Amino acid sequence: MTAFRDFILEHAEDDTAALLLARDKWPGIDMSLAVNTIESRRKLKAKLPAWYGCTELIYPNTISAEQCSSAETAALKASVAANLVGQGRKPGFRGRIADLTGGLGADSCAFREAGFKVLYNEMDEALCNAARHNFRLLGHADIIISRKEVKPGDISGILGDFTPDIIYLDPARRDGAGRKVFLMEDCRPDILALKDELLGCVQHVMVKLSPMADIEMAVSRLGERCREIHVIAAKGECREVLAVLDRDWSGEPEFLAWESPGNPFTFTAREKRQAAMRLAGCPGSLSGFLFEPGKALLKAGAFNLLGERFGLAKLAKSTHLYLLSDNNGESTGEGIGSPHHDGCSTEAAIKRLLEFGKVFRIIRTLPLSKAGIKEAGKTWPGADVTARNIPMTSDMLMTRLRKEPISGNSSGIIHIFGTRCEFSAGKADNLLIVTERITRLSDI
Repeated sequence: MTAFRDFILEHAEDDTAALLLARDKWPGIDMSLAVNTIESRRKLKAKLPAWYGCTELIYPNTISAEQCSSAETAALKASVAANLVGQGRKPGFRGRIADLTGGLGADSCAFREAGFKVLYNEMDEALCNAARHNFRLLGHADIIISRKEVKPGDISGILGDFTPDIIYLDPARRDGAGRKVFLMEDCRPDILALKDELLGCVQHVMVKLSPMADIEMAVSRLGERCREIHVIAAKGECREVLAVLDRDWSGEPEFLAWESPGNPFTFTAREKRQAAMRLAGCPGSLSGFLFEPGKALLKAGAFNLLGERFGLAKLAKSTHLYLLSDNNGESTGEGIGSPHHDGCSTEAAIKRLLEFGKVFRIIRTLPLSKAGIKEAGKTWPGADVTARNIPMTSDMLMTRLRKEPISGNSSGIIHIFGTRCEFSAGKADNLLIVTERITRLSDI
């Protein structure tokens, strides 16, 4: 493997298509494996830095590297699994988990690092062989490896004498032609055809769904055994939706939106349904702070509940931006002194909000008109720009503000939102809201 490793490192930045064409120059190198490994390492450099740093790992295909979990999301799922089985709460207890769609093995390794005894199963022979090689180098040689097809009627046969507390599946979200699919029944394996059999083997089943999945549809189709839906964001993007099934559960699930590995925003389906929308009082009250929810919160869809939990006013029904008053209620009608957040101070409210998205101080509000655009563009030429719920895109608004795009001139501090605002007084208008980004409490 030393020659193979040296080749990978020497050609890490090379054109892989050219390497394939010139494969005869290196008769001792499996060029297909080498090219897949080079391309996979590029994909994993930021996603799994510990794997990238282990230069002797091999990767038989690039799709697995593209679709595998990041270190952050894999660790979070492992913590969810540990909480389900009481990992760490009993001295000497070590849970057991079966990863039936092992793929590259990132999730299996995270489960092992969290203290689980792990069964890794993967239908593809090349991936199994790579896992056996890679797990040893990563310090996880005790992960049990199996190569069996996951299909109805065969779950007990795959498990054999391994008796897991949890079964985990990450169905392949591509069809036979390599096209991306999103419906559960189009993925492989079909979790809808397997869920009853899986729950007959274990109490808990964890299923990774597409980040594009329709959550309401998924909950409906998974049925009353769906206990939890975890929406996981990382590096500013919604990365995963994780469904937890529990054979002893009956009813509606709990939703947990993770913007970071800390504390999730947690709510029930009933809370989401019953939350009332709260709008700002009038155009003149747009002062204080603006909150932009993170991607996990937006995907989870508890738009009205955000206002109730944090004492925020929504700018408009379909504008997912929120107003936090700094004057105890003029902007929102209740403000930060409302009972929904126990009368906490502006600073305390912002500290909580920073865990779940971005906070901006409102500097000025202008009409979304030729005159307003001209003034904003002249005064803040390097501002970041976002369009929300108005008849133009962010790029279109940026072009109008700047006359022409200015490459590399974004301030990263000043942010202009072009957005529709609807007020409780019955008025509505399209406005430019000029803000300053708050990244820490000392910025207040």
